Amino acid sequence: MTRRLSGAGPLRDFRGYAGRPVDPNWPGDARLALSFVLNFEEGAEFSVRDGDPVNEAVYEVTDRRAGPDPCIDSHFEYGTRAAWWRIMELFDRYGVPLTVSACGRAVQRSPELARDAVARGHEISAHGWRWESHADMAEEEERRAIGRAVAAIREATGERPVGWHTRSSASPNTRRLLVEEGGFLYDSDAYNDDIPYDLEIGGRRHVVLPYAFDTNDMHYFHTQRFAGADFAGYVTDAMDWLHGEGGRMLSVGLHLRMIGRPGRMGALERILRHAAEKPGVWVARRADIARHWLTVFPEPHQP
Repeated sequence: MTRRLSGAGPLRDFRGYAGRPVDPNWPGDARLALSFVLNFEEGAEFSVRDGDPVNEAVYEVTDRRAGPDPCIDSHFEYGTRAAWWRIMELFDRYGVPLTVSACGRAVQRSPELARDAVARGHEISAHGWRWESHADMAEEEERRAIGRAVAAIREATGERPVGWHTRSSASPNTRRLLVEEGGFLYDSDAYNDDIPYDLEIGGRRHVVLPYAFDTNDMHYFHTQRFAGADFAGYVTDAMDWLHGEGGRMLSVGLHLRMIGRPGRMGALERILRHAAEKPGVWVARRADIARHWLTVFPEPHQP
C-alpha cells in the first residue's frame, strides 16, 4: 500500500491492510521473515566526561549523577569491550545474518567493530549520529545529523547505509530528509504493523519496515526481574504466532550492553535455536527484506 505525506508530517493511518494483508512471498516459501537488529550505540550516548551537559539516563543503574559518571560510562563500554565479540560469535555459530543499527558517532569511535560486522556478512544501518531523539530537531540540524551518520559509516566500512531508525521519536521532517539524502531504501520508524508497507514521499517510493519494542531486550533495563527465560519465551511465542498467520515479519531488537551480559546470552541462543529448528523461517538482514519487497511489488500498491 502507498500513503502520501501531507503538510509537516504523515497523516495517521488506522486502516493499514484492514485484515487483508498482501502476501510478500518470502524466499523459499517461508512463512515468516525474522529480522535481528543489534543496536550499536556505545560511544554515541550522552556523557559529561565527553563534554555533554548531561549523562544518559537509560542504563542498568538508576542512581543518576549530574556530573561525570564513570559508572554509567563503564556500563556502555562493556558493550564494545566484551559483548560485541560474544554476540558475533553466537551469530556465527548459527550462520544467520543480522542488521547492526549503528549510531554514526559510535562507528566513528569504534570503526573496527563496524568493519568486523561487514566482514561477517551483516548489514550496517544508520541509527542517527548521536543516540538521541529527533523529535524537536530543527530541519537543518537534522539534515546534518543524517549526513554525519552516513559519512561515518561509509568512512569506516566503505559502504553507505541504506536503512535508518531513529531513537524514540522521529521529527515531522525525518522521512522527507532521508528521501532527499538520496541513498536510503527503507526506515524502521514505525511500530504499527507486522508487514512492510510503502509510502510516497516527494513523489518517490519509500519502504517502511516496522520495528517492535515488545520483542526487544530493552525490557532487561525497564524491569530488573525480566529473566532470560522470559525474553526467550516471549520472542519464541511471537515467532510461533506470526509463523502460524504466515506472510509476516518479526523484528527482534538487541543491544550490546543489554543482551550481551552472560546471564542473558542463553536467552538469545534459545531464540536462535528455535528459529533454526522451525521450518519456514527466513532470517534476513533488513536491507534484504526491503529489496525482496521491492522485487515482489515493483509498483506501489493500495490495499
